[in-house]
Amino acid sequence: MRRLLLAAAFAAAAALPASAQQAAGPNTLLNVSYDISRELYQAINAAFVKQWKAKTGQDLTVNQSHAGSSRQARAILEGLEADVVTFNQVTDVQILHDRGNVVAADWQKRLPNNASPYYSLPAFLVRAGNPKNIRDWDDLVRDDVKLVFPNPKTSGNARYTYLAAYAYAQEKLGSPEKADAFVRKLFANVPVFDTGGRAATTTFVEREVGDVLITFEAETNGIRDQYPGKFQVVVPKVSLLAEFPVSVVDKVVDKRGSRATATAYLDYLYSAEGQDILAKFHNRVHNPEVVSHYKEQFPPVRLVTVEEAFGGWDKINKEHLASGAKLDQLFEKR
Repeated sequence: MRRLLLAAAFAAAAALPASAQQAAGPNTLLNVSYDISRELYQAINAAFVKQWKAKTGQDLTVNQSHAGSSRQARAILEGLEADVVTFNQVTDVQILHDRGNVVAADWQKRLPNNASPYYSLPAFLVRAGNPKNIRDWDDLVRDDVKLVFPNPKTSGNARYTYLAAYAYAQEKLGSPEKADAFVRKLFANVPVFDTGGRAATTTFVEREVGDVLITFEAETNGIRDQYPGKFQVVVPKVSLLAEFPVSVVDKVVDKRGSRATATAYLDYLYSAEGQDILAKFHNRVHNPEVVSHYKEQFPPVRLVTVEEAFGGWDKINKEHLASGAKLDQLFEKR
């Protein structure tokens, strides 16, 4: 009798449409993301949940966790059960494979654009009227300018600022020694280092500390929109391409049975609807029609890649981000 019941159950499951079988998985997902993406993923989640309900009939809840990208990676390695990660630095996903094997080795090949559905760049937010006449990276090392950005040892956001400034200085000044001096002065102009991007925004906007907030272009535009007439955005002539990598956390989705839902969630970021939401939040995207629709929103900028400027992330890790490497040396001697 038990065998007959099991056989009947399997037959019933096989007869269900694929969407209903997908919906048999858990009705929650946890997206572990970077510090300043709260509002973005609130909008993404609401739209995806609506689409998922229409497709599968399942009521789904997508929970969010936000902090500095590197801190989030450490939390996952220490046991935080994320179904998906949506980070702002490639190394913070790669470490999940290298140190914990919780993400598959081929994670960047599983989705388009090296698993980066959108991108941004370090840009500047200044106070209304741009009283310090900030135009480019050179202005940030003047003695009369105070900067706000988070600690590059805890924030992927701030590491992009560090790398963008270093790449700019190395290209313009022609030597690593001069680039070192440039970045050391940049660090010296920061009165306080917060641990993450959102705390740095609070320091600049609410505490009114500093003349320039350096953060992702998407964040600068969001703040300007939120506080009409109080701030303006300055996009430098050259900056660093900041990819926003995403992945399912293989160890967790296989344990929870949530792989199908988690994969669909990440696929949604590449859909026309998902790309439109990302662009509305001032992120640069890849979908040609969405790019064309929002082209007036994004000024031209020459984007340098980490491969062009530094030889790739492996080299950056060894020469700049490892304990005792360049970042430690310049940061501690600021």
